[in-house]
Amino acid sequence: MIFLKRVRLILRWAVCLFFALSFLSVLAYRWIPVKVTPLMLIRCCQQMGRGEKIRLKNHWVSMDEGMTPDMALAVVASEDQRFMTHHGFDFDAISKAWDERQTGKRKRGASTISQQTAKNVFLFPSRSFVRKGFEAYFTILIEFLWSKERILEVYLNVAEMGKGIYGAEAAAQEIFGKPAADLTRREASLIAACLPNPIQRQAGKPSAYVSKRAGQIRALIPKIAYPEWINHE
Repeated sequence: MIFLKRVRLILRWAVCLFFALSFLSVLAYRWIPVKVTPLMLIRCCQQMGRGEKIRLKNHWVSMDEGMTPDMALAVVASEDQRFMTHHGFDFDAISKAWDERQTGKRKRGASTISQQTAKNVFLFPSRSFVRKGFEAYFTILIEFLWSKERILEVYLNVAEMGKGIYGAEAAAQEIFGKPAADLTRREASLIAACLPNPIQRQAGKPSAYVSKRAGQIRALIPKIAYPEWINHE
């Protein structure tokens, strides 16, 4: 009995410690730039395991000073058109994805930018239900503690955008030889078109599919209602 009581006490304190630390870390990242993520570390370990030179390109820039509005516009149009209206989860997209899974059709992505940001910053990549549960928890936290502007800024700075490339600034410099502030709408759309699979797809040498998808993204941009802060107003 004493042993079980001690185990329960330890578990209780462990749970309390997790919630306290997770809350404080999310709160801190409301202002602190995110320089390293679990995915970046995993990719570096994978490169070392293959005997490759470690490649990690990441340069944090603020969205209002170091990034063209077209980058934000393209990402929202491509990844999460209801970004400004949902509270972390797009239940319409989740329902459609579930229906497609049940009928055996091509699986539709249902993760919002908020969910992807939570996963990128706080979690290791995995397809388990446990990881999905933690992703939901951190999504709720960042939606509660961060602004939509901050969520999008963090996403644009840490998302994997190529082999060893993370964030729009590193992608712009490595792929197009210019800062993210100088990207054209076409270039920003090409980067956004590669986001579902940035290792296989290349914005610098786009396939016919990537070029077509980038064109669709550019056509979508004028049809979406964006907040003024995306245009730095």
